[in-house]
Amino acid sequence: MGMFKTSFGEEVFKRKYAQSEHETWADRAKIIVNSVCGDMDGTKNNLMEADDRAQLTKYIEDFKFMPGGRYIWYGGREARFFNNCYLLRLEEDSREAWAGLSQRAMSCLMTGGGIGVDVSRCRPSGRALKRTGGIASGPLPLLYTLNEIGRNVMQGGSRRSALYGSMDASHGDIWELLHAKNWHDMKIADTRGIEGMTISDAKKANFNYHAPLDMMNVSLNYSDEWLNGGQDDIFMENCKQALMTGEPGFSFNFGDKKNETLRNACTEITSEDDSDVCNLGSINLANIDTPEDFKDVVHLASKFLVCGLIRAHLPYEKVEKVRQQNSRIGLGLMGMHEWLLKRNYKYEMNRDLMRWLNIYESESTKAANEHCDRLFLNRPKGYRAIAPTGTISILAGTTSGVEPIYAVAYRRRYLTDGTRWKYQFVVDGTAQQLIDQGINPENIESATDLAKDIERRVKFQHGLQKYVDHAISSTINLPEWGSEFNNEDHVRSFAKILRKYGGGLRGLTFYPDGSRGGQPIQSVSYEEAHSKRGVIYEDNSEEQCLSGVCAI
Repeated sequence: MGMFKTSFGEEVFKRKYAQSEHETWADRAKIIVNSVCGDMDGTKNNLMEADDRAQLTKYIEDFKFMPGGRYIWYGGREARFFNNCYLLRLEEDSREAWAGLSQRAMSCLMTGGGIGVDVSRCRPSGRALKRTGGIASGPLPLLYTLNEIGRNVMQGGSRRSALYGSMDASHGDIWELLHAKNWHDMKIADTRGIEGMTISDAKKANFNYHAPLDMMNVSLNYSDEWLNGGQDDIFMENCKQALMTGEPGFSFNFGDKKNETLRNACTEITSEDDSDVCNLGSINLANIDTPEDFKDVVHLASKFLVCGLIRAHLPYEKVEKVRQQNSRIGLGLMGMHEWLLKRNYKYEMNRDLMRWLNIYESESTKAANEHCDRLFLNRPKGYRAIAPTGTISILAGTTSGVEPIYAVAYRRRYLTDGTRWKYQFVVDGTAQQLIDQGINPENIESATDLAKDIERRVKFQHGLQKYVDHAISSTINLPEWGSEFNNEDHVRSFAKILRKYGGGLRGLTFYPDGSRGGQPIQSVSYEEAHSKRGVIYEDNSEEQCLSGVCAI
């Protein structure tokens, strides 16, 4: 496996990022640093000192710092679309603005970046239109339009689109958005004479079955009005929806952040400016042993992202203008749960972690400001954002972002040949490494364990947010709706927890087990997965071919 901790990480690198059959991760690290900080732009203009570039390359080789996936993909290529996402706003409710937003969205998606869109300035549906004599359609059709653009645009020719949409909680059509993804209530035509089939049923049989807003995550934007106890009816319904379907999520915009209603696709970058940009990299806590080393990694990683402000190609002129104005970067953290487990800590804030987080906060600001001054750039309007780091955490062989391990062991279901479902039993790679080091699997607290204690998850994110000036993307797992720990009787207690901590957060996202069709994994015991791993099983469940919507 070479430098990779797991064979899966090596496989993902070769399949997704390596630009030749013989390229190694060390090769890729050198190319990335030279593309972003060296002279590979053709100008012979180095943006970082040679010694710093060499050390930064070593940090990437050792998986101590992981640039965002777009950096890894585009490093060394002629096109340098290094940015992960773009933040867009419908600036006015007009035909021209709708068309302009759609065009901007398509331009961004075609570079490989995701989009986050705020449609709050759309007039509520039914409002009279003076110019044409018609009536306003409201914002939902615009979101549906963007959803279909995302469905049909393969990002950079390499991956599915990532989309996010939001609306102010005070908007006149907010109740429609609250229930826009209630697929379990949406009946569909059935070719086999089975009455009552819903979109949820179809999604369980075929994850790719088209559904309203299925390409897009959505959330409600809450303002100072909510913080002061208002919007309770909307909020309570939002809580019920989150417990039942996972969406909409919650975006909090208070005080000096009240206008930062724009989010990227994963919601960790916030802004008030249309066409702002998402510029990400994450430090792998799990691979760093001392606070002194951590400080140096933070320092160089921050400088790397500043260099990316200059070297990144951008999809249209306004993005360049906003980028120059804001110089926004988002240095994040990953491998946090592994870091905690290695030190015998629970998934809770502690003094040791807070000491490291203080370094993260102070050194990232200091290093980025100094490097911006050196390169004659505006100082960043934001420095730190914690992304989910799905793929890059697989490369590094560690836990994603600040997420707890989903499950020590699980059953993974997947589609083969576009026709048949199969499944395997899997032990989480990070969990197995820790078990090999002597940690009892029963002592590894997972997301499925924490799903029964929502307040602990929310409280932990609340503690982290104090050190992050953007937001934290972290999906809080919940038990299945209707189960002992997630049902109608829990809505008020759930709302009380969110009211308690929401004032110190920028957003919250939830996922109830089984709430979306095609869920690929289910938690199982370590003993079962360990005894059955390596064996591939046929999934002969009846839901494979319900009502003519077989996986195709």
